Amino acid sequence: MNDKTENVVWHSATVTRERRRQLNGHQSFVLWFTGLSGSGKSTLAHAVEEHLHQAQCRTFVFDGDNVRHGLCSDLGFGEEDRKENIRRIGEMTRLFVEAGVIAMTAFISPFREERQRVRSLFAPGEFIEVYCDCSLEVCEERDVKGLYAKARAGLIPNYTGISSPYEAPESPEIRVRTDQENLEQSIDHVLRYLRERKLIA
Repeated sequence: MNDKTENVVWHSATVTRERRRQLNGHQSFVLWFTGLSGSGKSTLAHAVEEHLHQAQCRTFVFDGDNVRHGLCSDLGFGEEDRKENIRRIGEMTRLFVEAGVIAMTAFISPFREERQRVRSLFAPGEFIEVYCDCSLEVCEERDVKGLYAKARAGLIPNYTGISSPYEAPESPEIRVRTDQENLEQSIDHVLRYLRERKLIA
């Protein structure tokens, strides 16, 4: 047993996930948006949240940049820190799903192994990987933060897609071609999946 937890005992609550879901009136799950910087993850996640919020769903978006200002402000961008960043977000989204909330994340999360590790925290069907599939060329054309240009100039080390790899999902639940579909089409793509699986009304 881990010596950090051997004297810690899990307390089982009487208010269960199922009761929280009943109170909220919908299922809880995580939509894990992954893709290169500039692929539209944050834009799509927040747009989907707006639609779900208007449908009276309890939601929360964990945005990569926002989390770096608080929960993960002590982490850098090397491989080990990136893994820890995703581990923390995985544990946080698991708590939100337990609370009956639809959690959404917008992180590059470049490594398949780390995404799979997060998936393993959830029951089947609760982790929905949304691959924002966008070519590197289009992402660089957008380059809304000017980061690709800096990475190309050698000013940003370990930059995904340039000096660090991105391992694309092999079988995501949802694959959105954000370099070919407009935002409304992408939103409909995600919502249609959720309705077909009766996760939302």
